[in-house]
Amino acid sequence: MGKQYLELLEKDREFASQQKVFFLASASGEEVNLAPKGEDCLLFLGPGKLLLLDYPGSSNRTGRDLVAGGSLTLMFCSFDDDSRVLRIFCSGEVVRKEDPEFEALVKSFPDGDPEIVRQVFKLSVRAVENSCGLSVPVMRFEKKRDGGVRHWAEKKALKARGGG
Repeated sequence: MGKQYLELLEKDREFASQQKVFFLASASGEEVNLAPKGEDCLLFLGPGKLLLLDYPGSSNRTGRDLVAGGSLTLMFCSFDDDSRVLRIFCSGEVVRKEDPEFEALVKSFPDGDPEIVRQVFKLSVRAVENSCGLSVPVMRFEKKRDGGVRHWAEKKALKARGGG
């Protein structure tokens, strides 16, 4: 049976940081937007705060939902032998390129590059839920995709500067 509490524990942050993929759901109306995420786009700032980098490419549904006062859920699944599912329920705000704190927030990530990030989501944890994850299959990580969204955003920024 799952357990729910109000803040992330250190073991939750460690577990989430070890996963190669997570899922992000947002909603501000009838539709729920759900997307897989990878890369190194998530930074935990403690038990109740986190940052999420948003690269250009797909639609901006998550940003639109947050601006409309909607909610966001991050879900992490263990695909190895130790089954577990972690859900983080959040509210948040969008920090755009023109906002004064944008550059500093992006640079707080180890490889943060303000030129290739569309916006940053500042998230506040409302609840955390752990469950067994026994229905999640065991799968092995093979490799990151060649290129990836970060690589695509870097190429786009280079082209915008007239370099490619």
